[in-house]
Amino acid sequence: MTSFRQFGWASWMGEAAGFGQRIVASIRQRIEAGLDGPGAALPSTRALAAEWGVSRTTVTAAYEQLIAEGYLEVRQGSRARVAAGLARGTGGRVAQPSAAGGARLSAFGRRLAALPPAPAPGVDGLVADFRYGEVSARDFPKLAWRKAVTAALLRPPAILRYGDAAGSPALRQALQGYLWRARGLRCSAGQVIIVNGSQQGIDLAARLLLDPGDGVVMEEPGYALARQVFEALGASVIPVPVDAEGLRTAGLPPARLAYTTPSHQFPLGGVLSAARRRELLAWAARVDARVIEDDYDSEYRYDIAPVPPLQAMDEPIGDQGGRVIYLGTASKTLSPTLRLGWLVVPPGLVEAFARAKRLADRHAPWLEQEALAALIEGGAYERHIRRARRLNGERRAALLAALSRHFGDSVVVEGAEAGLHVVVWLLDVTPDQEAALVKAARAAGVGVHPVTPLHATGVPGRVGLVMGYAGVEVAAIERGVEVLAGILRGWRG
Repeated sequence: MTSFRQFGWASWMGEAAGFGQRIVASIRQRIEAGLDGPGAALPSTRALAAEWGVSRTTVTAAYEQLIAEGYLEVRQGSRARVAAGLARGTGGRVAQPSAAGGARLSAFGRRLAALPPAPAPGVDGLVADFRYGEVSARDFPKLAWRKAVTAALLRPPAILRYGDAAGSPALRQALQGYLWRARGLRCSAGQVIIVNGSQQGIDLAARLLLDPGDGVVMEEPGYALARQVFEALGASVIPVPVDAEGLRTAGLPPARLAYTTPSHQFPLGGVLSAARRRELLAWAARVDARVIEDDYDSEYRYDIAPVPPLQAMDEPIGDQGGRVIYLGTASKTLSPTLRLGWLVVPPGLVEAFARAKRLADRHAPWLEQEALAALIEGGAYERHIRRARRLNGERRAALLAALSRHFGDSVVVEGAEAGLHVVVWLLDVTPDQEAALVKAARAAGVGVHPVTPLHATGVPGRVGLVMGYAGVEVAAIERGVEVLAGILRGWRG
């Protein structure tokens, strides 16, 4: 009679048993570490067997052992689950996240760990969350986007390979035409670099243009995530005050870079005047600096005419192009979840930016790029922007009316002429009451977000709220402002 040993079956069975115990140990460790909590479904025996490269019998035996040990439970016809009565974290240890985690970090990592913690992400279920940067899902052009995605999928490349780091040629060409039509921006398609949102554009520019210790001129108050990018790289941020005409450009100190939002200063809403634009560009030429122009929400103008980009005034430096690096995004027009933005860089910097993008993540996702290109080329993108401008104009009007009705002259509203947010200065609230106001509003179901974290030089001396309205529907805007006003009335007695 032929034995199992003659065909190596004894050895195979030993390996299978070893795999079974490894599966048991792996699942047990995940449960003990709290990674799989009570009621969490485990993969089917077929799926886990395929993942481990063993038979279903081996996985079934491992599950049966864990059931016997009380880690798992199973009902007829359903997958095994972590036992409902099992306390999360039943003995194992899992490292808790922290800024540095006790690990040895590079100088960049240490600077990053020293930055303020990220704010908590938005949550559903509030009466109203006036968080800037969110847009309504109801506004998204679902049918047009689905059509564009489907068209891209029906025209797949012959081979799925890594693409051009600078971005899809179709999207770069489409954006070149769009920026010319919509913003009066003159560039070639070759100057357009597709990035994963404007944040990556800022990061790439900072990495390419700054060394530790270099100075960066920034608006005060200004975009906190841009400031943190510069600080993490070891640059020295030079906060410069702003007023109704944007960045105060008189007497700017020498620096390697300036970051500005000239068409709609973030967050206060000023527009950089023509005289200051010329002064900024003259300063950049004098000190041999570059300027990042963040044109983050120029599509939304209500009470003022469109403002041409700073880049349009930029004079070339020989054949290297000008000094302005233009930054745009689809986050405010379509969705921040798409992570699509674009840089328009001087010709002399195109190769450097393309190489930096390639090292960062190869290139932006192919499908989304092709879909956006089709949306722009077919005219649907600009039709959508006109519709979104109208809908956000209605939200803006509702917010301004609600603030006037419930607060009267106890607030001052700034920056309402354009964009997707306003700054509301609360004249009856003192800086020491700011944190309590935010907490009380949250407890009442209203998210409000102070201007204070946008200042590099401390508390502004008065309480202001950056109130975004693009992600809040009209009825919720009215109710949210009413609740906020009720809280302040209660404080006054």
